[in-house]
Amino acid sequence: MSERGDNPFDPRMVLALLGFGAVVFVALLYMIGAGMTGGDPNDGGGHIGGKGLNGYAALGQYLEKRGYAVSRVQSDGALDAPGLLVLTPPHQAEGKAIEAIVGKRRRIGPTLVITPKWRAAPFPMGTKGVKKGWVNLFDAATPDWPGFLDDVTVKVEPMRAGGKIARWSGAGLSGALPVSESVESGLGKTIVPLVTGAQDSRVLAGFIADDGYYDALENLGETGYTASDDADPELYPLVVVFEPDLLDNYGLADAANAQLAEKLIRASLGGEAKQVAFDLTLNGYARSANLLTLAFTPPFLAATLCLLMAALAVAWRAFNRFGPPQLGTRAIAFGKRALVDNAAGLIRRTRRFHLIAPPYADAARERLARALGLSAHADAAATEAAIDRALAARHPNLPPFSARVAALRAARKPLDLLRAAQDLHALERTLTR
Repeated sequence: MSERGDNPFDPRMVLALLGFGAVVFVALLYMIGAGMTGGDPNDGGGHIGGKGLNGYAALGQYLEKRGYAVSRVQSDGALDAPGLLVLTPPHQAEGKAIEAIVGKRRRIGPTLVITPKWRAAPFPMGTKGVKKGWVNLFDAATPDWPGFLDDVTVKVEPMRAGGKIARWSGAGLSGALPVSESVESGLGKTIVPLVTGAQDSRVLAGFIADDGYYDALENLGETGYTASDDADPELYPLVVVFEPDLLDNYGLADAANAQLAEKLIRASLGGEAKQVAFDLTLNGYARSANLLTLAFTPPFLAATLCLLMAALAVAWRAFNRFGPPQLGTRAIAFGKRALVDNAAGLIRRTRRFHLIAPPYADAARERLARALGLSAHADAAATEAAIDRALAARHPNLPPFSARVAALRAARKPLDLLRAAQDLHALERTLTR
């Protein structure tokens, strides 16, 4: 055991350990809150996390370079944020779920839906020259989304007019599609064309004509559409890109497609802040709000700050304590006094005070008998009578010893016991002085 005042720990070392642990803990909290504990979205899918031909990672990076605030949406609550929301649902998505998202945003912000076309599969592990997320395109198919734009027909057909490669035109630009044999287009009375095929004018991208006023989209090209006089200026547009190769990684290898993508997005925003969010919830990467995220969200933020300040106060107090630590004392001390104190505590707990009077009286009689030189073989009554005679010879005015012993044995209350014991003790001192 160390002596009082010794400290077996170096305060600087303890502070360093606590600091390192705090930094690691804060980093873990940040990773949890930022969603870094989830899976890697670069799985070969047709979404913002995909780096294969059918993904849109290049579009997100391009927009960031152009000054847009690009974010990924992995929770249902973030779907209601202002700005442009880009939906890239897969073939097996539910049309009603898409319609619910789009319908909820009509007075929140514009929405751009890119229909899927390619069925793809990642390359086998260990394929030489293949990076993570790259895919092999093996089939083209139209989506089946009952409940969303049921009046619009989507089809995949070749575009080879005159034996030339497929080309598109729109927004004052023109370019080539990477694949001519499988070109996806849309057909419907409510579609206003924005991008069409150069050979046969099939609609590759357009917006839905409804009760809204979308001047930026109307002026994007020769759409031939004019909003009615009673159009609702508070409605936001729904833009649909039927041919994904206009905007995916496959198509953005062409600079003209990148220019077209920015024009479509700028017109969809209609002059609002350059905020673009890419949805991942429809692609299977939805996350529910965790407790850590809620802890830093009002109204729980106030309680979290109070808890952090309390933790700082406790830590500061721990390193600024008054004096060195003291060693603990024994639960049961050594010596006769400790034994007496323990016996007295036991009697107080049991409240058997009347049991201590006879032993005390007997002990006092034996001490006086030894002090007066009386016979040790005499019985108690004879010894008490001898003590009474000795007391009467020396102090005839004092009460006899036997009377005081009787009073002590008859006492029951703690106060009466104390007074009788004090009288007996005073008599003992008088005779032995």
